[in-house]
Amino acid sequence: MTATARKVTAREVADAAGVSRTAVSFAFNDPSRLSESTRVRILRVSTELGYSPDPVARMLSQRRTNALGLLLPQAIPDVLENPYYSLFLRGIGQVCHREGMTLMLVPPLRGSMLSAIPYAAVDGFIVSGLQLDRGEVAELRRRQVPFVLVDSDAADDVPSVEITDREAMREVVSHMLELGHRQLAILSFEAGPEHFEHGYSGPLRRRLQGAADALSRYDLQFRSRSVGLYEVPCTRAAGYQAVGDIFSTQPDVTAIVCLSDVLAIGALDALRDRGIDVPGQLSVTGYDDQPEASWTRPALTTVRQPIEAKGRVAGDFLIAAIQGEDQHPQQVLHTALIMRGSVGPPRQDAPSLTVVPASTGKE
Repeated sequence: MTATARKVTAREVADAAGVSRTAVSFAFNDPSRLSESTRVRILRVSTELGYSPDPVARMLSQRRTNALGLLLPQAIPDVLENPYYSLFLRGIGQVCHREGMTLMLVPPLRGSMLSAIPYAAVDGFIVSGLQLDRGEVAELRRRQVPFVLVDSDAADDVPSVEITDREAMREVVSHMLELGHRQLAILSFEAGPEHFEHGYSGPLRRRLQGAADALSRYDLQFRSRSVGLYEVPCTRAAGYQAVGDIFSTQPDVTAIVCLSDVLAIGALDALRDRGIDVPGQLSVTGYDDQPEASWTRPALTTVRQPIEAKGRVAGDFLIAAIQGEDQHPQQVLHTALIMRGSVGPPRQDAPSLTVVPASTGKE
């Protein structure tokens, strides 16, 4: 049996380098308090002896973890199924790289986001998609943990990063109506059970408000014979499966307006499998402008939001909050409607679409 290697101590490094134990601590934790030659000598001896500081002791002494936390509303596998988060994490990661920090993904613990907070060893949180009246936000306030809200509802005393959701959806739906579409299906991601009690909130509320703004100009409204609202999980498979529900409820539909690209791409998959021409027989729009939106056939008309920049700004705001800067910035990032090939005027004869079973299923 091989014996476990003995851990080298800071005292041994100090003796070998001819310095104090405190100087060894300064070399790793506060190098500005040492001369350059002393710091280099301590680090060289540390490398030769195989010494590395205890990260837990370091966190306790500094009261810092050098980690940012991203508080997630869903389990990590569910979150990462949506390519949106890859871009969002890239933006946060750029800040972490610049600041020499790590990033911890903090999903719900046993189904509770509130329970996950005390177990996350981080210096502050980016809170994705939660509202100010939620218990998680109250707990962060109580613990005096710095945090930044993203895709929430802005408050005067909390840094936040949002986009022009309402204006973007108003522009998308107005464009479809100007083309002549009057039979629309709005395909939305689910808001969660809390909206049944408190109503829609955050980005979903703003996007639906924008759609309603455009519809009202043509005396149309949600959940009517002309405009259906369908709520499904925000996955490609859910977008695929929703097409069958839309056709069975609205056989005269001429456009599917999706509140995320991942839903729109799933809908395009389903329409292709059913032999339905896009945009000749039916138009489809998305929201986000993820990279795949330009690769679909036809390429997807969508709303471009600056996802990576959103993550980067949120990271910058959190670093400022951790450093105690006395400011509470709110940043609203702008969107743009990107016109591609998935949208056209409604078919002239406007017959009911024949529902053809999909040739292949999506699991």
